[in-house]
Amino acid sequence: MIKCIAIDDEPHALRQLAEYIEAVPYLSLEGAFESAIEACAFLNDNEVDLIFADISMPDISGIDFAKSLSKQVKIVFITAHSEFAYEGFQLDAADYLLKPVSFTDFLKSANKVNERYFRQNTSLPEIRQNRDYLFIKSEYRIIRINFRDIKYIESKREYVKIFLDNQNPISSLMSMSKLEEYLPDTMFMRVHRSFIVNLEKITVVERNRIVFDNKVYIPISENFGDKFQEYMDKGFIKN
Repeated sequence: MIKCIAIDDEPHALRQLAEYIEAVPYLSLEGAFESAIEACAFLNDNEVDLIFADISMPDISGIDFAKSLSKQVKIVFITAHSEFAYEGFQLDAADYLLKPVSFTDFLKSANKVNERYFRQNTSLPEIRQNRDYLFIKSEYRIIRINFRDIKYIESKREYVKIFLDNQNPISSLMSMSKLEEYLPDTMFMRVHRSFIVNLEKITVVERNRIVFDNKVYIPISENFGDKFQEYMDKGFIKN
């Protein structure tokens, strides 16, 4: 594993950067800091291999921070201003990323730095889970999907199709059973060999079918019917 820290004085950008690092299997997030001073204090007692740092910070700039680092630590600069890139490369920066940073750009940079300096295993799993969301491979992209946005999932033999609120469906080459392992069972239930539903999205059930948007009918099979009925019984108001 490549031990990393992230530094950015913008809280939203820092959270996003931390999520990106946690989504890459060969990166290990050791800390996330809103200032270079906090990062320096951490580095006094801890060793890391790679730092993702914003250049424009109020206390110490990313450039000045990089000058204080040992040569063993690699740094990827993150900036909203492309003119800073030249100065960064003069400091032998491993790479630089231009804001706003997409996960695709981040992953390309991480792979490039890894290949050049660390040569860790870069094979990505088909799926990576967090508490409230997962990253999933779809074609040549890595896509973040929030659990709360999923309505239902359909198996299509060699792949699954994930249907979302107000978004186009996302397809991924994997088995339904594998995906099911990563879904929280308090929120999702398999009701048919070919369907998993988000229990929080159910509003209508009729004739052993779950109805979404008055036009999509999800069958409830006998194999999964008892478990689903048990869930439904918990919600009934008894006289």
